[in-house]
Amino acid sequence: MAIDHTRAPVLEALADYRREGRLSFTPPGHKQARGADPAVREVLGDAVFLGDVLATGGLDDRLTRDRVLQRAQELMADAVHADHTFFSTCGSSLSVKAAMLAVAGPHEKLLIGRDAHKSVVSGLVLSGIEPVWVEPRWDAERHLAHPPSAAEYEAAFAAHPDARGALVTSPTPYGAGADLRAVAEVCHRRGRPLIVDEAWGAHLPFHPDLPSWAMDAGADICVTSIHKMGSGLEQGSVFHLQGDLVEPGLLGMRADLLSTTSPSALIYAGLDGWRRQMALRGQEIMGGALELAAETRAAIEEIDGMHVNDRADFCGPGLADGFDPLPVVIDLDGLGVSGYQAADWLRERRGVVAHLTDHRRIGAQITHGDDRETTGELLAALKELAHAAPGLPDAPRVAVPSPAELRMEQVRLPRDAFFGPAEDVPLERAAGRIAAEMITPYPPGIPAVLPGERLTEPVLRYLTSGRDAGMFLPDPSDPALGTVRVAAGDAG
Repeated sequence: MAIDHTRAPVLEALADYRREGRLSFTPPGHKQARGADPAVREVLGDAVFLGDVLATGGLDDRLTRDRVLQRAQELMADAVHADHTFFSTCGSSLSVKAAMLAVAGPHEKLLIGRDAHKSVVSGLVLSGIEPVWVEPRWDAERHLAHPPSAAEYEAAFAAHPDARGALVTSPTPYGAGADLRAVAEVCHRRGRPLIVDEAWGAHLPFHPDLPSWAMDAGADICVTSIHKMGSGLEQGSVFHLQGDLVEPGLLGMRADLLSTTSPSALIYAGLDGWRRQMALRGQEIMGGALELAAETRAAIEEIDGMHVNDRADFCGPGLADGFDPLPVVIDLDGLGVSGYQAADWLRERRGVVAHLTDHRRIGAQITHGDDRETTGELLAALKELAHAAPGLPDAPRVAVPSPAELRMEQVRLPRDAFFGPAEDVPLERAAGRIAAEMITPYPPGIPAVLPGERLTEPVLRYLTSGRDAGMFLPDPSDPALGTVRVAAGDAG
C-alpha cells in the first residue's frame, strides 16, 4: 500500500460522520452536544462534542472494516521509521506499563534507570516485576540526574544476566539525553530488548539538529507523549515497536489489558493530525522552534542573576550524552530565589506559567506553538522577576542530599510493599522503616521514595524541607507528610 501522508484517516472519518448526519443511539450520551449542559457548551464549544464519537460504531463501523485506526497507526509508524505503532488515549503512563509488561512478568527482572517516572514505578507495583536499578549520572554541583550510561547497563547485565531487558528515560524533562545507540547495543548483544521512555521526545524525529531518537538508535520499544512536545491533546501518547525481540501481538495484548474500552476519538484525531503536520512540514516547523529557542536562551542569559543551562552544563564526562535545547531550563541560584517562589510569582503577577520547578530552577518549554510574541511575554516577565527578586523573602533552604545519600536500599519488591500490611507512622519515626507508598516531587515526577525502599533521614529531610519550600507532593497518603505509610511490623 502506498504511503500518503496528506491523508488523516481519523480526521477524515470524523468529517464523514458529521457530513453524513448519522443519528446515533449509542454512547456518548450527550448525543453530539444536544444533551450537554448549556454552560459547558458555552465554555468548551460544540466542536468538542461533535468530535466525541465512538471509535467502533462511530469513527468506524461495527467490525472496523474501514480500518480507520489501523491506517492512522500505519502512517504514524512510517513517519517515525517504526515497524508498528500503537495509539494510546491514556497517556504515556499507560504506554510505558504496556511496554514493561511485554518484556517482563511477575518476579522477572528488568533493568531500569533510577531516574524513571512514577508511571514506571506504578508499572512495577501492578506487574510484580523486580527492578534492578541502574544509577543515573549525577551532577552533584547542580543537583541533577542525567540518564545512566551504557557502561552502567553493561555492569547491571553482568550482575543480573537473567534480566529480561532494560528501560531508560531519554530525554529527561530537563532535556538531557542518553547514548541510546550504545545502550541498545548492550541489550542486543544479549538478545534483550530496550524500552525507551521518550515521553519528552515527540519532536525528535523531525529535525537533524535534534538528538537522535529511539527508533533510529535501535531501541525496540519507544514510548512518546504527543501532548508534551507535539500538537496532540492531553493524554495523547503513542508507543512504537521495531525488530523481532518483542512480538507485536503480545505488545498489543498487554496494552489492551490496561487501556480503556472507550477511547477518545478526539485524542486519536490529535495524534493523527500531529503526524500529518510533521510528516509534511516537520523539519520546517521544528527548525523555526529551534531558532526561536536559541534567541530566547540568549536573551535570558543576559538577565542578571539568571543562567540558562546549555549543552556545556549538561554534557561531558560523567554527564549526559545528548541535549535538547527546547526545554529552556533557567537556573535562578544567582537571584537567590527558589524555583517554587519564581513559578508562583510569575503566575500570580504576570500570568506566565512555568513548567519545571525545583529548589533552584524553572523550566520554560519552547515548542513549535510559540512565536516571538509569546517568548517576548516570557522575557518581559523574567526581567520583571529579576527586578523584584531582591524584595522577595529569603528562599527556604531545601536540604538536597548528596547522590550517595539520595539512594536508598530496595529491600522488598514494590508490589509486595505497596499491597502488603501497612501502617502510618509519624515522620520523625519513619527512618529505618520500609516505605509502602511512593513520594514524588512533581514536576518532574521522579519518585524520591519507592515502595519497598528503606527510608533514611537524608531523604526524609529533603522531602520535608522541600515541602516547606513549596515542593508539590501529590501522591503520599498524607500530603502534609506528618505521617508516612510503611510496611507493618518492620521496625528496622
